[in-house]
Order: sequence, then structure tokens, then C-alpha cells
Amino acid sequence: MENDKEMSEEGNKETQEVNENPELGKKQEVEDIGSEAEEEQSEDGQEEEVVDFSGYSKHKLLHAIKEILKDDHYIKHDPQVNDIKSHYDEIYHKEKESALEQFLADGGAEDDFEYRDAEEDKEFFVSYHEFKSRRSKQIKENEKAKERNAYAKNAVLDKLRELVDSEETTSSIDAIKSIQHEWKTIGPVPANQNKNLWASYNALMDRFYDNRSIYFELKELDRKKNLESKLEICEKAEALSSESDLKEAIKHLNELHEEFKHIGPVPREEQEQVWQRFKAASDAVYSRRKEFYEEQKSVYKGNLELKLKLIEKLEPFRDFKADRIKEWNAKTKEMLAIQKEWEVIGPVPKENGREVNKTFWGLFKQFFNHKNQFFKELDEVRKQNKDKAELLILEADKHKDSTDWKSSADELIRLQKEWKELGPMPEKSRDDLYGRFKAACDTFFQNRRSSNKEANKEYEDNLAKKKELCVQISDEAKRGTDLSEEQLERYIQEFNAIGFVPRKNLKEIASTFSDVVDTYIEKLGVNGSDKEEFLFRLNLNKIQADPNSARVLNKKEHGIRKQIADLENNITLWKNNLEFFAASKTAEKLKDQFEEKIEKAEQEVDRLKKKLSIIREF
Repeated sequence: MENDKEMSEEGNKETQEVNENPELGKKQEVEDIGSEAEEEQSEDGQEEEVVDFSGYSKHKLLHAIKEILKDDHYIKHDPQVNDIKSHYDEIYHKEKESALEQFLADGGAEDDFEYRDAEEDKEFFVSYHEFKSRRSKQIKENEKAKERNAYAKNAVLDKLRELVDSEETTSSIDAIKSIQHEWKTIGPVPANQNKNLWASYNALMDRFYDNRSIYFELKELDRKKNLESKLEICEKAEALSSESDLKEAIKHLNELHEEFKHIGPVPREEQEQVWQRFKAASDAVYSRRKEFYEEQKSVYKGNLELKLKLIEKLEPFRDFKADRIKEWNAKTKEMLAIQKEWEVIGPVPKENGREVNKTFWGLFKQFFNHKNQFFKELDEVRKQNKDKAELLILEADKHKDSTDWKSSADELIRLQKEWKELGPMPEKSRDDLYGRFKAACDTFFQNRRSSNKEANKEYEDNLAKKKELCVQISDEAKRGTDLSEEQLERYIQEFNAIGFVPRKNLKEIASTFSDVVDTYIEKLGVNGSDKEEFLFRLNLNKIQADPNSARVLNKKEHGIRKQIADLENNITLWKNNLEFFAASKTAEKLKDQFEEKIEKAEQEVDRLKKKLSIIREF
């Protein structure tokens, strides 16, 4: 307790010396401008970059937050992450509203609606919570570090007091320089201690130079060197007024303030002039930043005016009503067009943002509530169609076990035509109703097929032949001699030529044949691109055995054509993007990445075109 009291009295004494000594007062001004500069910085000492995320997609917003997670300055990035989260939430809620609208349009009830987040949404929210967790942890770590730094600076002050109060020696100057260096290397301290620590430090330093007349000349020489250093800093600060990158200018100015603050005293007659010069250079940079923020405010006000005009355009939709789906769909397109205009407009002043968004989306939601009400009124029509479907199912059930093949078949075909003419039915029961109706029809026609004994005999014979061929292929593969691609293709053609088998055995024999062909291919040892082409041809041969082979082949061809078209579109887009890269190391790296993607895509297009030519052969 006595030590604490002595330290407190010593600190008061040093603070009093600051008030009484004009030179220490100037040092305090340096400290104050340094504190002002620190307040202009983010928590980790760096200015946050201003980025407009209003036009970003969810994918770009996810990429942006992931990039921020790679940086250790979480406190600095907090405002930017909050802005990203706000824009992501806006897109997310729009997609949710759109999904609800589609669900209601398809006949669903709002209470049954359940929105499932996409993988991209889950990944974003995980990244956001991870950032907040890291930021919280960093804040705690920073506060602990500041407390440690405060303790370290108090220890340095103790050393300095001991040196100031001790007798002068030839090593005093070296000792004071060591203490100055040690003080400078210590990081930031809690804000409530910073001012007192600096006051004590400056007071003790001044006492060191003023109380030792023996080293007066050395002190003056040292102050002249300090003057030279501070004049160099002034020149650097003045040069920042022409720096094109305002963010970099602010960052460098903050660094210069820190350096200026740690340099010792200068000759008294030069002190005020040097300080005013440095302050003027700083004010010039801060003035540029103020102008920049004022310009941003002007842009935001312009955006606000544009959004208010869109709200006026939306007003007529508030009470819109119609009796036809077509009219609702037409108005919906107009609404979505206005929504796109809204999304293109950038941010508005924060004080207006919440109210403007609430008004716009309130009108938007009201329109779709009316639309939902319209579709609810259609539920009665859907219910009537459901009742008609139930009657058709009852009629079909009467014939499913009939053996009057001709009469019952004609009746079921008639019922199937009536089913096709039914209008929309409730979403929940539509699949179940169709399944029951189809099951009744399938039962009858399956029974009719089963009654044809002669046809069944032929199918059974075909099944036996295919099984025998499978055994032959399997045995030949096990022996591993005289294997060839041509022989395997002949086996496949022979299998396809045999004909139909009983429906109940169709999947089983197809699976068996596929297994023995795979075994044969393994023994054959086909490799490389030839293997890929060979397997593709074999797959097409297998498809030919399917009764729906023509449809399957057409579907496969369509899929390949779509892949080719998508790749070619991407190649064109990437090539266009290459023209916009600036000449820099980062741009060159991105350019190389895009060129690699283009090359891989072109190779994939060539491979798909080769497959397309093979399909045409079949």
C-alpha cells in the first residue's frame, strides 16, 4: 500500500510538472493528436476499407466473408461483416418469400410451408458465427495484452524514475536511450491509463534533460537530431496529401503520428513551428477523408430518392385484385421488375434504411398476400377435381380383377382419357390419387399379359438363353484367354438380339449381365482414353437392350449437348473477363487461373463431342 501511495504521489508530481512546463505542454499536444489519430483507426490500428456490397450475389458475399476470415484483424472487419450479413439476409429473405410464393402458387397452404436452407446458406451462417466468435476472442486477448502493456510501461517508468533520481554517470545517456527504446516497443494500453502514463513518461524525460546541466550540450545535440527526425516526418506527412489511395494515406499518417510521438524533445525555439507544420500536414489528409465521406453521403441521398420513387410505383399494387391467374402472373412480373430495379440501387443513409426497406417490402408482401388469397379460393375447384378422381379410381378398381380382357381394357382406356382431362388437384393428395389409379390399371393389364401363356413361354425361353450367355461370358472371363473387345461387343449384340424376358426377371437378368460384362472388361485390361471410349460404347450397347432405348439415348444426347453448351458459354465468359484484368501481379495470377480453367473446359468439350459422335453411330 505504501508503494502504491508513493507511485501515486510521484505520478501527481510528474503531471504537475507537465502543467507548469511549457515544453511538456507541447508534448502533451503531440500525445493528444496521436490519440486523435488512434481514434481514427480501427481497434487493431488499421482503417477499414469502404466496400459497397449492395450489388453482390450470395456467392460473392460468402466469398467475401471467407476472405475476411483469412485475415487476423477481426475487430477491424466487424463493420464490414455486419454490412455483408445485412445484404445476405436481404437476399435470403427474398428467396424465402419467392419460395413461399411458388409453394402457394402450386396449391400449398402457408402453414405447411417449410423453407430449407441451401448448402450455401448454411456455409455462410457458419462462417458468420465463426467470425463473431473469433472477434470476441480477439477483443478479450487485446484487453489482456493492453493490461500487460500497462504493467510493462509502469515498470519502465520505475526504471526511468530510478535513473532520474540517481547520480549522473557516463552511462546515463545510454540508459535513457535504452528506456526510450523499451517504451516505444511496448504496445497499446487501456485508454483510461494511456494519458497518465504518457504524462508521467514525458515529465520524467524532461526532468532527465533539464536537471543534468553537465550534459546540457549533449542534450541540445540530441534535441537537434530529434528535430531533424521530426522534420523528415513532416515532409513525409506533407507528401501524403497527393497520395491517390486515401486508405493508404490515412494508414501511413497514423504510422507517422506514432513515430512522431516516440521521438524525444526538440529545441524549444523550434518546437511550436515543427508541431504546427506536422499538424497542418495531418489536417490536409483528414480534410480529404472528410470530403470523401461527404461525397458518399450525397450518393446515399440520391439512392434514397430513387428508392422512394420505386415505392411510389409500388403503391398501385397495394389493393390490386383480379379473377384470372393470367392477370395475377402479369402483375407479378411487373412487381418483380420493380424489385430488380430496387436491388440495383445502392445503399441509403443508415437513418433512413430501416424505414424505407420496411415500407417497400410491406407493399411487396401485401400484394402477395392478396395473390395467396386468390389461390385459396381455387381450392374448392381442386377439391371438386379430387372428388372426380376418387370416382374414377372406384371405376378402375371394379375392372382390375376382370378377365373380360376386351371389354375391361376398353373401359380402362376410357377412364384413362377422362383422368387426363381432369384439372389440377391438391398438391398433397395428387401423387397418391394417381398412384392408386395407376395401380388398378397396371393390375388389370399385368393380369392380361400373364394370361398369354404362349407369350410367357417365349419370354421364359429368352430368359434361359440370356442366362446361358451370361454363364458363357463369365467362364470365358475366368479362363482369361482369347479375350478381345470385338468378342465382348458380339456378346452384347447377341444379348440384345435375344428379345424380351418376363417383366419380373427383367432387372435380375440385366444386373447379372452387367456384372459378367464388368468382369470381362477387368480381365481384358483396357486402359487410358481407349478404355473410356470402349466403356462408353459398351454402355450404349447395354442401353439398346432396354425397351425404351431410343428415349434413353435421346435423353443422354440431350444431356451431353447441354454440358457442351454450358462449357462453351463459360469459355466465352472467361475469355471476355480476361480483357478486363489490369496489369499487376495479382491480376496476372488471376489471369493464369482463368486461362487454366479455359484450357480444361476446352478439353472437356472435345471429350464430350467425341461421345456425341459415338451416340450418333447408334
